[in-house]
Amino acid sequence: MEKRICTIFLFVFLSFTLSFGQKPYRVGTTAANFLEIGYGSAGSAMGDACVSSVSDVSAVYWNPAALAFLQKNEAQFVFQPWIADISTAFVATSVNIANIGTLGFHLIHAGYGNIEVTNLNAQEGTGEFYSADEYAFGITYARQLTNWFSFGATGKFIASKIWHVSASALALDLGVVVQTPFFSTTGQRKDGLRVAMSIANYGSRMRYDGLDLVYPIDPLPDENGNYADVPGQYRLSYWELPLIFRIGASLDVVKAEHHTLTLEVDALHPNNNSESVNIGGQYAFKIPTTGVFFLRGGFKGLFMDESQYGLTLGLGMIKYLMNNISLKVDYAFRDVGILGNVHSYSIGIVF
Repeated sequence: MEKRICTIFLFVFLSFTLSFGQKPYRVGTTAANFLEIGYGSAGSAMGDACVSSVSDVSAVYWNPAALAFLQKNEAQFVFQPWIADISTAFVATSVNIANIGTLGFHLIHAGYGNIEVTNLNAQEGTGEFYSADEYAFGITYARQLTNWFSFGATGKFIASKIWHVSASALALDLGVVVQTPFFSTTGQRKDGLRVAMSIANYGSRMRYDGLDLVYPIDPLPDENGNYADVPGQYRLSYWELPLIFRIGASLDVVKAEHHTLTLEVDALHPNNNSESVNIGGQYAFKIPTTGVFFLRGGFKGLFMDESQYGLTLGLGMIKYLMNNISLKVDYAFRDVGILGNVHSYSIGIVF
């Protein structure tokens, strides 16, 4: 049964890869690309290689199926200043419901700040400013069908606004996680090889519309007495969402009472770029009655054509508090080549 499920996952992934893997790559042909950035400092520090090993509420972004393995309720806030003074934030929470599954809710915001209005006559600025913002709100459901297999799905509403022009779309994320006994150092499935797959942002296309696209026109400019200044409007094209297929495997190569070393490799296939591979690792040191401390590292964008991604590093901790409550703090550093370095900060609570 387990081999059959794994075979199905691989067949589905390869089918999609063959369908979209041809050159030329469709770079710059999708909207709402803030959905590709990656949210959750723990996963970002591992080079975005966490589709099978993610163990916190940021699973609603990386792989909704992993949410089913969380033992407690959790809430998390991520602040992530991005390139070119873009600000991004991620808020998520999950709730375990006995005999039903796990529900998750998340909100992503990307803000582009205030931008000065310019035109041909005022190339240094007109004195006006406009803003641009993008949002994604999602609801996730995840459930363990057995103690080694889970699935999850997220429904999302995506909105984008640039001054008086806006667009929206609906999308779906799907994911599965399989825990196998292979290479387990303890003989238990949860410590063996984990295989997972997720499909993100499968949904409707976006088309921008609004007042900024309305312009008066004169249908017959060379004739007098006709209707000048007839209301006209530019009709923009529809744009697809950034569809991402992820498949990954992770393993606890070291599993001791107080020490755990986890390694993961993920393969990615987007619909707007070349395929790539992410690799990452996490070392966890547990201090009884105190907490857990983490060191993380990875590399993002291996084998991607003209990739600007590179080394990622990070650290984090879980501090045990009273009444079975824990505090989580994580940090991630990412190298984005000629675009500079970016940082991600997360704080969460487990209850």
